[in-house]
Amino acid sequence: MRAQLLIALAALGVFAAGCNNAKSPDAVAKDVAVAEQKADKEVAKSEDAAAKDLGSAAGKVDDNLVAFNNTAAKDAYNLAVAQADGDRKVALANCGALAGDAQKTCKDQAEADYNAAKANAKAAAQSEKQ
Repeated sequence: MRAQLLIALAALGVFAAGCNNAKSPDAVAKDVAVAEQKADKEVAKSEDAAAKDLGSAAGKVDDNLVAFNNTAAKDAYNLAVAQADGDRKVALANCGALAGDAQKTCKDQAEADYNAAKANAKAAAQSEKQ
């Protein structure tokens, strides 16, 4: 049993001694060069993938930003037209206090103001759309 233990320890010593042997400077330099090349390739591959992903994401952001701006322009137009319509209704109600030509002039002015507000809202929306 003692002989078997000594043989096992000797085998372990040979194995351990082989693992801790220093490599020659040329072998180390070669291993380092290979490792550096692999690392450089991996970094380049990761950079390419990141650039591709960022480019794709930027394109999606641009598309979403255009859609957002167009929706905002449409909503601003709708809001301006609603405000103009409300103003027209109030003006027309006030025109009811007048008679004859004064009432007609008042109503014509209310309609003209409404049409001008709609045209301004449309022009503003068109300038903001992309």
